[in-house]
Amino acid sequence: MNPIRMPILRQAVWVVLAIAVGTSSVRAETPAPVVGPVSQDLPAIFRKPTPESPKDLKDIQDQTRKVVDQVRPCTVGLAIGSSMGSGVIISEDGYILTAAHVIGEAGKDVVIFLPDGTRAKGKSLGLNSDIDSGMVKITEPDKQWPFAQLGDSGALKKGEWCVAIGHPGGYKSSRSPVVRVGRILSVSEKVVQSDCTLVGGDSGGPLFDMHGRVIGIHSRIGPLIHYNYHVPVNTYRDTWSRLLASEAWGGGWFGKAKTPKKPAPDAPTPAPTENAPFYGLVLDPDSEAPVVVQVLPKSPAEKAGVKVDDRILSFDRKPFGKRDDLIPALQTKSPGEVVILEVKRGNETIKLRITVGTRENQ
Repeated sequence: MNPIRMPILRQAVWVVLAIAVGTSSVRAETPAPVVGPVSQDLPAIFRKPTPESPKDLKDIQDQTRKVVDQVRPCTVGLAIGSSMGSGVIISEDGYILTAAHVIGEAGKDVVIFLPDGTRAKGKSLGLNSDIDSGMVKITEPDKQWPFAQLGDSGALKKGEWCVAIGHPGGYKSSRSPVVRVGRILSVSEKVVQSDCTLVGGDSGGPLFDMHGRVIGIHSRIGPLIHYNYHVPVNTYRDTWSRLLASEAWGGGWFGKAKTPKKPAPDAPTPAPTENAPFYGLVLDPDSEAPVVVQVLPKSPAEKAGVKVDDRILSFDRKPFGKRDDLIPALQTKSPGEVVILEVKRGNETIKLRITVGTRENQ
């Protein structure tokens, strides 16, 4: 049987996925970061490059539902002053992993929103702004919290399936944490990239493997809607004692981390979408060349005249033959800039003027 082409596949996956709100939780004995047990019982689809049958799609749906039922109760909304973000509880006594730019600095008051409507008080602990990792502790006494196990981000491989959960646009009491299914695009010691869609409010939320283990924390969006960045969970494990001790260090993407000597007034922290370039096109993940497989309605790409099946030849007058070389170049532009995009469409070579946008405008 011929493999289903990726753009059709992704639409089919979204149509077939009907994720139920879960109530189960995972239990452990200590807040120490322990790698969860490895299971080999995943359906065969998770060892294939693409689904090949309705059964494969059904298996994706069923396994995703299992993961979501297990981990959604641990995925929380965070409010720090006027800043909103997401996080994931990873211990029974209420330690939460999130992004550094969500908490801003150590020692701040945090309100935690659980999916069942429970609100809890907490404090921000340590943060590393070099890689955008941060920690929060629930301070409510004598309670046991649902929590997720930690996985091993160092064992991830390109193409593995994953599940992103968070609160896009901030926590809403009328809505459960939002689920997106995707694949791992690349892995390094300091960053995991996936094609799971992220928007403002998702920052700090968890990226799970298909066993329901935390493998990353949402950090920032990429220049394309399907190319986004997560902090590898192993970096939290490597700096665990410093985070617990409320140390703050690094400069990184979001400014210098702060460890206040006295409580600081609440102040907003930047969302991951601020000033991030956005184009509104999707490149074929199965093609080495930069070939467009989707153009989002009302996006900068659609307004510029980009079409499905266009092959991008150059960006900002610089030639690009490979998708993986083009993506970092897209990231270098700022919203409002106008750049020339040269594409091959059939037998024609066409130059288009595209005005870089922001994802919040979509």
